[in-house]
Amino acid sequence: MTVTATSVGASDPMPPRTTPSAWQKWRARLLPAGAAALAGLLLYVSFPPRTLWWLALPAFAVLGWLLRGRSWKAGLGLGYLFGLGFLLPLLVWTGVEVGPGPWLALVVIEAVYVALVGAGITLVSRLPGWPVWAAALWIAGEAARARVPFSGFPWGKIAFGQADGVFLPLAALGGTPVLGFAVVLCGFGLYEAVRLAVRARRTGSLHKAAAVVGVLSVAVPLAGAFAARTLVSDKAENGTVTVAVIQGNVPRLGLDFNSQRRAVLDYHARETERLAAEVAAGRAERPDIVLWPENSSDIDPFANDDAREVVDRAAKAVGAPVSVGAVVSRDGKLLNEQILWDPVKGPVDTYDKRQIQPFGEYLPLRPLVGAINEEWTSMVRQDFSRGSEPGVFDRDGAAVGLVTCYEAAFDWAVRDTVTDGAKMISVPSNNATFGRSEMTYQQLAMSRVRAVEHSRAVTVPVTSGVSAVIMPDGRITQKTGMFVAGHLVQEVPLRTSQTPATRLGTLPEGLLVLLAAGGLGWGAAAAVRARRTGGE
Repeated sequence: MTVTATSVGASDPMPPRTTPSAWQKWRARLLPAGAAALAGLLLYVSFPPRTLWWLALPAFAVLGWLLRGRSWKAGLGLGYLFGLGFLLPLLVWTGVEVGPGPWLALVVIEAVYVALVGAGITLVSRLPGWPVWAAALWIAGEAARARVPFSGFPWGKIAFGQADGVFLPLAALGGTPVLGFAVVLCGFGLYEAVRLAVRARRTGSLHKAAAVVGVLSVAVPLAGAFAARTLVSDKAENGTVTVAVIQGNVPRLGLDFNSQRRAVLDYHARETERLAAEVAAGRAERPDIVLWPENSSDIDPFANDDAREVVDRAAKAVGAPVSVGAVVSRDGKLLNEQILWDPVKGPVDTYDKRQIQPFGEYLPLRPLVGAINEEWTSMVRQDFSRGSEPGVFDRDGAAVGLVTCYEAAFDWAVRDTVTDGAKMISVPSNNATFGRSEMTYQQLAMSRVRAVEHSRAVTVPVTSGVSAVIMPDGRITQKTGMFVAGHLVQEVPLRTSQTPATRLGTLPEGLLVLLAAGGLGWGAAAAVRARRTGGE
């Protein structure tokens, strides 16, 4: 028998390879998925009516942590979950009166844009200076969402959550795209700075170029925001005007308020006459112009003598022109119209809403929607028609730009009034349909951002609240409660200068979209090159 000697350890078997259990596999998937949804929820919490604007930074920091270095497929899924976590609670008001169907459908569609951005971020996350490319991609996603489908839905732009934040002055520099870009860049930069600091502590080495990019991604937006404060002013440049904002209230909450059209008109006329009595008694200053909300007269005062008499009497009582929000039928068209009603001459000017609300003021895909639910088609029996010209009511040099409700979410609709000569802006709105939801506060924050963006005082007359007066620096100086009657009277500055944001228009957004496209191209090329190199 032959015994063969072997050296100890020379042929020891390799330790058995452990394969991850099914639970470990699921946990590896569920933890990032849950973190993505929670990060989206954190972003929602940063929006009004809360003033926790700074939570947007850790929300995007977590998103950067989740997406950096992953596959585009993972980015698609995690981006979608982030979008759901953000948009589901943010847009819950869309289902207040019509049920969860439209709300869920809207969120499911809108979250697709966030998913595509997530996939794009994974591609650029391996590039030098990736926070810049990633932030530009987010703004490109917002730009697409603001345009398609059905003329877009910009609600939830990052800029609209920053009315109370330190970044707000950047709106005057480059509008909502630059403001949003700065916030997102700062969030991604925050993650990159933390990542590099942890890595340096663990390994003892630091990639200096990457560290500089991480620090600058945080420092530059903050420095830019403080520098942009010089663009923000509430000083009068062309005198002042005394405005009165009327909130007449509605008989009841929800869609049923529409069946009480005459009551709504009477309520606003009565509140105007109450103001007139205070003016006559010396308790209030006589306004130069009185601003009623959208839908304050859903009875056409051109076609109905009773409605015409009510409006005329209110204007005569207060002794000032009244901007009346009316539903008007003209030449077979249904129009959401603001009418400037002079106490002596009667109606002297009109503005027809240009950005009308899909599924609210007109019904896209009517046959398909009717096949799904006939009740939805009955809610919008006749589609509203679009106006074609910006609205500026000029009263003795006090040019008031009109931006009706939903239009405040669209950059172009607000800017047009200023480039057309508006020295202040009014955003007549009707939020009664959405009850006591957060919608009215989200929309009020938009108006504050617009005030800074274009350096104009903004008034927000709303049927049921919250009505407000906003200075050109974004401060709310007066506001009402919800579902109460009331009026606000204030002298506001008239301004004629244009901010860089007003002058540049869509140029900053276009440049950011090009930056995003460049990053995507570079990232895709780098991924293909890496795959070929790996294959060799």
